[in-house]
Amino acid sequence: MSVEANLDLGDVDEHELPAGSPHLVADLRDKLMATGRSWGVRVFAVLIGLGLWYWAARVHLDFYIRFDNVPSPVIVGEAFWRHLHETKFYIHILVSMRRILFGYILAAVVGIFLGLIMGRSRFARDFLTPYIELLRPIPAVAWIPLAILMWPTEESSIIYITFLGALFPIVLNTIHGVEQTPEVLVRAAQSLGARRVQIFWHVVIPAALPSIAAGLAIGMGVSWFSLLAGEIISGQYGIGYFTWNAYSLIIYPDIVVGMLMIGLLGTFCTYGVRLLTYPLLAWQRRAR
Repeated sequence: MSVEANLDLGDVDEHELPAGSPHLVADLRDKLMATGRSWGVRVFAVLIGLGLWYWAARVHLDFYIRFDNVPSPVIVGEAFWRHLHETKFYIHILVSMRRILFGYILAAVVGIFLGLIMGRSRFARDFLTPYIELLRPIPAVAWIPLAILMWPTEESSIIYITFLGALFPIVLNTIHGVEQTPEVLVRAAQSLGARRVQIFWHVVIPAALPSIAAGLAIGMGVSWFSLLAGEIISGQYGIGYFTWNAYSLIIYPDIVVGMLMIGLLGTFCTYGVRLLTYPLLAWQRRAR
């Protein structure tokens, strides 16, 4: 690569750039600086949390919260590093990810469909709302005995519980998005001769996409909570089973390893959902 190719943007004469380029360069620099500051604050916050955790475990803090038996970050890090060299640890992760994949995708398809129908049809809303409102408050743990009786295998019962956990946030957020569709857009489409199917596809669904994306992100978090409840009670593999088994065997570092792994996997999955829905919301960013 030539020396000229390595020149910094600040070395380029603004008069030699196309019209508007200095503003684009300034905007790019501002965005990079803002992103750097944001990540700097996040890393600093994590370091503060680790420091407080290390100090509380070191002095055996006992003030409302007891740190007598809580392992320090160093011990947890050593345990985590040891498990990274064990094949069974990756099996637990893959099993949980597979259950999340099946249950969440099914919940997304069913939840968006029901939400769109309930948001546009008064009859569908009146017919399905009693079921939604009755089943939604039931926690995942309460579903476990019935799920075991309903489904032929423990695997299918865990996936069913995961499906229920993600379903309700997706349905409710989709309904909210459909209801928030500006009526002026619907009337404008009608005045141009658009049919109901065209209005539904080209007006209602795009207007509801921000709420649907939010529901998908929330549903992913709830699905992890539901999955772990199922794995703790009836699972033989999975990161939830790994965590609960560590508690049963009184291996405190592994408990924290399992908890942190759950947080990392949940964050990774939620970020993946946002990444997949990001292109669908391009129109919203252009409208700002």
